[in-house]
Amino acid sequence: MTRRPSATRPAPAGHAQSLPQIRASFLSWPQAGGVLVDVAVVPNAKRTEVVGLHDGALRVRLAAPPVDGAANEALQHWLARALGLPQRAVELVQGQTSRRKRLHARADVVAVQRWLDELQQAGVTGLTSAEP
Repeated sequence: MTRRPSATRPAPAGHAQSLPQIRASFLSWPQAGGVLVDVAVVPNAKRTEVVGLHDGALRVRLAAPPVDGAANEALQHWLARALGLPQRAVELVQGQTSRRKRLHARADVVAVQRWLDELQQAGVTGLTSAEP
């Protein structure tokens, strides 16, 4: 049995060839889909806001205390809202008790690009996108 060359078939969704070309130090694109966001959190702020980048992560001030998971829940809610997703589409995958966290958001490329554009307009530096 002869197999066709893989170049004649389209790459399956989530395949490495179809990974988005949006680049920022705090974003990574797993092959399973969605986006991973690295965040450096500052709890107990007056209001929730992005204040820039810190050591390759997006620095976010949270208006929630780091008690009983309140800051984690506030962070998930903030990211879901920023990406236009339901809160269940964002999960904390690393950093449950740390200030450095990694979240997985089941967002598409368009939502992430829109969010990055909003961050750039707000004055956050270090963001680039390389659309094909």
